[in-house]
Amino acid sequence: MKIEIVTDTFVPDVNGVAMTLGRLTEGLRKRGHRVHVVHTGATAGAGETSATAVPLPGYREVRVGLPRYFDLRARWSRKRPDAIYVATESPLGKSAIKAARALKIPVAAGFHTNFHEYMEQYRVGMLQPMALAYLRRFHHHADCTLVPSRDIMERLSAEGFERVHLLGRGVDTALFHPAKRCEALRAEWGARPKTPVVIIVGRVAAEKNLDLAMSTFHRMRAVVPDVRCVVVGDGPLRARLEAAHPAVHFAGVRSGDDLARHYASADILLFPSETETFGNVLLEGMASGLSTVSYDYAAAGLHVSHGSNGWKAPKGDAKAYAHLAIHAMTHEGASAIREEARKSALLLGWDSVIDGFEGKLSEIAGIRPTEEPKASPKKGKRPKLSCRSVFLSDIHLGTPDSKADEVVEFLKHIRCEKLFLNGDIVDGWALKRGGRWSSRHSRVIRKFLKMTEHDDTEIIYLRGNHDEILERFLPLAFGKVRFTKEHVHRAADGNRYLVVHGDGFDSVSTDHKWLAVAGAVGYDFLLKVNRAYNKWRAWQGKEPFSLSKRVKAKVKSAVCFVDRYEELLQDLARKRHCDGIICGHIHTPEDKRVGEIRYLNSGDWVESLTAIIEHHDGRMELVEHQSFIDGLRAEPVARPAPDAEPVPAGFGFAS
Repeated sequence: MKIEIVTDTFVPDVNGVAMTLGRLTEGLRKRGHRVHVVHTGATAGAGETSATAVPLPGYREVRVGLPRYFDLRARWSRKRPDAIYVATESPLGKSAIKAARALKIPVAAGFHTNFHEYMEQYRVGMLQPMALAYLRRFHHHADCTLVPSRDIMERLSAEGFERVHLLGRGVDTALFHPAKRCEALRAEWGARPKTPVVIIVGRVAAEKNLDLAMSTFHRMRAVVPDVRCVVVGDGPLRARLEAAHPAVHFAGVRSGDDLARHYASADILLFPSETETFGNVLLEGMASGLSTVSYDYAAAGLHVSHGSNGWKAPKGDAKAYAHLAIHAMTHEGASAIREEARKSALLLGWDSVIDGFEGKLSEIAGIRPTEEPKASPKKGKRPKLSCRSVFLSDIHLGTPDSKADEVVEFLKHIRCEKLFLNGDIVDGWALKRGGRWSSRHSRVIRKFLKMTEHDDTEIIYLRGNHDEILERFLPLAFGKVRFTKEHVHRAADGNRYLVVHGDGFDSVSTDHKWLAVAGAVGYDFLLKVNRAYNKWRAWQGKEPFSLSKRVKAKVKSAVCFVDRYEELLQDLARKRHCDGIICGHIHTPEDKRVGEIRYLNSGDWVESLTAIIEHHDGRMELVEHQSFIDGLRAEPVARPAPDAEPVPAGFGFAS
């Protein structure tokens, strides 16, 4: 799509709106969309246009874009975009919506800031109804309004706003990380290693309720005199607050790694604002491993579980807020709270937010983002399926029965954004027993790396039991390859899947490793016998036969083991608040639902030759190698939904 974004603030401005738009723009461009940004910055880079603006009286850090109706209309008449996103409700934004409507171009508007609520903070509360009426008229002319939290969506709908939709926020957990804690920086603040440090991040302005933050800090000092307070940010109130509170360190505006160091070097984030539409700093604090104290709405309402990963007071209850801040400082389980905050933030990546933004713009533009060109592939070109994610497990490279060539062939017919390698990709046990690594196995590794280079595919490698040597290095990342033990994947349809190899729920693998190794030797012997048997069957003109599959299907103890294994993993998914689980390990491909939990097992590349594909609309499909290849080479067929009738013979996987 060709997309235009109009906004009063954009990177490198340091605020939540600019940061969010920067992430959305970068994400859309990575997906191949052409994005142009019209903003009020002093300079404009590639793919940007600078618009005239004036500083807000009494608040020079905020720029207000002036109308550009004729310029925008002329630009969009020459280079018509598929959709326009107007992020701010200034005269510039109003003229953009007017030009879009005149040209009949679909336009979405963002509700990023509660400007009407700021009126009370700046002692002009009598203008609040007028401001709300202006905002309602502004958004009425857009095809939809995107808001960052559910409570804002409900409040706007109650105020008469129409076509309001939720678009959440994410956080960069690689940038904001507890490992960036710096004792040298803490020493500059006068903090010893065990001195508690309170941090406040954001605009130093009336709407951020900083008087409550200051009074709360002084109440904390009455309990722990050694506590320190750091304010990161700038704004019209800084001079007054700095003079009134000499014990507080004002660090000014910080960004990038410097900002991340400031977060990680503190212990408690005070976030007392009552006027947020979301509150990105809360997620940044959680990702940095801080104990956060906030009011129960917006980001905190969505992502803070009181007493588990942070603290939140009833909105407007200043006394309860101060009490919780003191409790957060003196609480014996503070380290557990901070660990849980980090874990919660790890689930809040930007991919799903960009998915939602892309989907909503595609919807108002009448474009289906999952549509593929219908032109026939050129002669000699392999047909490829474009999809969002692929899940492979149990390839067992290093063993003679690994179907390495088939893996490479399968991946040559796939273009995906993410490739999950769900354990036992390399068989370390077999190699330790003298297994042979062949050039076929090396080709698989080269194919993985080529996908990261040519298709910009992200690879997430989850360790299994046969490649458990990786355990000592986890977590590990280089380039677009990340190694971990488990991962929560948010599908395009919003469902959350826990991705884990699954050996932790096999008592033989975990409690009796010697028996598991003996079993692996027996399994290898069974496969060797199976190879000889299948050669004889081929000579007789019969189909190949799997001895191990017959054992799993017929031996009662094996059937019971598989059933128990599936139940345990489904229980784990429930505990992690996921909608489903994707695993491997037992070499038994499966796609079924038990209650509200969907169980998916990607099978293996020794016998089953199966994988799981996530399509761009979030559908999960279990496919078998040869049927999948044959289906791509045949005439295009409709891909069924998970609850549809069985896939026709020759395409997909039928159990």
